[in-house]
Amino acid sequence: MYAKAITPILNVSDIQRSFDWFEKLGWKKCWDWGTPPTFGSVGSGECEIFLCVNAQGGRGGGENRPSFGPDSDGAAETGVWMSIWVDDVDAVHQRCVEQGIEISWGPENMPWDVREMHVRHPDGHVFRISRGIDHS
Repeated sequence: MYAKAITPILNVSDIQRSFDWFEKLGWKKCWDWGTPPTFGSVGSGECEIFLCVNAQGGRGGGENRPSFGPDSDGAAETGVWMSIWVDDVDAVHQRCVEQGIEISWGPENMPWDVREMHVRHPDGHVFRISRGIDHS
């Protein structure tokens, strides 16, 4: 198989709340479907994520707890995890603080040469916002 693209699908409880959350993160609503909408899409750059109300996957707890590190519980993270690669993790962190987005880790320089932070969607999905660390 040769894959040309991949579009993850997130199970969400409220599509408008999800559109609003992604907008705070800096993404845009691409489209929605249904009356009222039960399926839709958000995008940033060349990336797109589908959103499906109450179907097509599981959701996490959305609880305010660390998503990484010694005080975390990886088995409790039942939502989808995705890595989003950006140019400036700290700029994204600042935007998340300003927009009131739940930050569940970092930003920190990790031993695998990545600066990363985690944010949690209201339905418990975790996004790792990352950038490789250049040591040259």
